[in-house]
Amino acid sequence: MGERLMRAVRVHAFGGPEALRCEDVPVPVPQGSQVLVKVEAAGVNPVDTYIRTGAYARKPALPYTPGSDAAGTVAALGAEAEGLAVGDRVYTSGTLSGSYAEYALCERTQVYPLPTAVDFAQGAALGTPYATAYRALFQRGSARPGEKLLIHGATGGVGLAALQLAVAAGMRIFATGGTAEGRALVREQGAHAVFDHHAEGYLDEIGARSGGIDIVLEMLANVNLDRDLTVLSAGGRVVVVGSRGRIEIDPRATMQRETAIIGMTLFAATPREVAEIHAALGAGLANGSLRPVIGKRFSLADAGKAHEAITQTGTCGKIIIHF
Repeated sequence: MGERLMRAVRVHAFGGPEALRCEDVPVPVPQGSQVLVKVEAAGVNPVDTYIRTGAYARKPALPYTPGSDAAGTVAALGAEAEGLAVGDRVYTSGTLSGSYAEYALCERTQVYPLPTAVDFAQGAALGTPYATAYRALFQRGSARPGEKLLIHGATGGVGLAALQLAVAAGMRIFATGGTAEGRALVREQGAHAVFDHHAEGYLDEIGARSGGIDIVLEMLANVNLDRDLTVLSAGGRVVVVGSRGRIEIDPRATMQRETAIIGMTLFAATPREVAEIHAALGAGLANGSLRPVIGKRFSLADAGKAHEAITQTGTCGKIIIHF
């Protein structure tokens, strides 16, 4: 018998969205502690587009299948994979073979149980956005109940994840969005005050209404970082989640109130920190405090359109590829 084949997106040369091609490739066979997941939905993340262009610091060997986040069922297990059974519902946070495919090969440590109350599209929205939000808020930002949080760009996957985590943690949340639809969604998800980040003077209003922000989660530091420093309380901190370029800041703005600018990346999390993240996410999924909001859905053949959509401003909710 010949190899089993599956449909998968492949990138043979770095470039634009047109570099994403749907092809037939062999279904991976799990070995050792590996797990083969039958993918029902795959998450699309901004980092996927950076890697595709070849501009990202971590470049995969060509050709490759994009994607790290997926949800589906366990299709097969390596002989040393423990704690799972064929047919179990799972989500992934990382893969070995890429998630834009009908099947994804993963290490056992990249696969987590998906409660029955959470559908596969929501499961595909968990891995990178929710893990990033948790790391930014709690592991890097040291967020505490009662603190005032500004989510600067709250309508995307990471922003909404951070909002749900902060609501569950008892924080007071100020949030921004660039569209009326996005601001309505953020308000519906539990933000206490919502602002249009295109409006003149909106940060002054946030500063006045909050009396000083304890933590800023910044999704676009190259635009906002200098002004973020002006709304911080004493000991406040800005956690840089995303940036698309350089910015000039005045370091004196950090001195009088002893504020801090903190970088973060999910890749730097230790195995112990990763375990902490997914233990917390699993608890939030089980008690209903975490429920990913799904935005646009695309087919596998339209992965290029999904990459175009995630780079547009005003995106609301998580973009996924469904099967």
